[in-house]
Amino acid sequence: MNLGQSSGDAPDKVARNRAIVRELLPSDPVWLAQVHGAEVARLGGQPTAGRPRADAALASAPGQVAVVLTADCMPVFFADRAGSCVAVAHAGWRGLAAGVLENTVRAFDAPPGEVIAWMGPAIGPDAFEVGPEVREAFVQVDANADEAFRTGKPGKYMADLYRLARMRLARAGVTAVFGGGYCTWSETGRFFSYRRAQKSGRMGAFIWLSP
Repeated sequence: MNLGQSSGDAPDKVARNRAIVRELLPSDPVWLAQVHGAEVARLGGQPTAGRPRADAALASAPGQVAVVLTADCMPVFFADRAGSCVAVAHAGWRGLAAGVLENTVRAFDAPPGEVIAWMGPAIGPDAFEVGPEVREAFVQVDANADEAFRTGKPGKYMADLYRLARMRLARAGVTAVFGGGYCTWSETGRFFSYRRAQKSGRMGAFIWLSP
């Protein structure tokens, strides 16, 4: 069920997979041109032309489907407690450091304390080896982010994306955060993983308000 068009898979197979998934959805999803950034696409009630260049999407119209694709990066789902708006963000380390979660929270009309977040499957802290530049990108913004890194091989760190996401969400004022605990790299029978196999598929993370 690879849904990624840029993953090296046969285009007709990806198109078939997307058609199968479409049958489960209330409308055509708005696929994004993801760039590991922090932009948030606000989806309207009408069909969206083209692919918005963004790494998060927010939907407030019933039946409008927001989606991001992942394969080690974390999908983070959002909803306000009133049930009037939902969103999903693509949060790898670059997007997290750039502020994609904070921007998504700010896109809600509701105050941050009224927003709920759920962290989907991502590469786990025992598998995500990074260089010092990744740690520095977070620590220079929040010194406490050092807690999400532990020393690995010489010159390397093991990073905890889930912990980093929780810290970023807390700084944004979101206190209701759920999910986490998966590892796309090690759970080979459940998830695609770019780190495990660079010719990897992409998983879709979909969210919408009931029509």
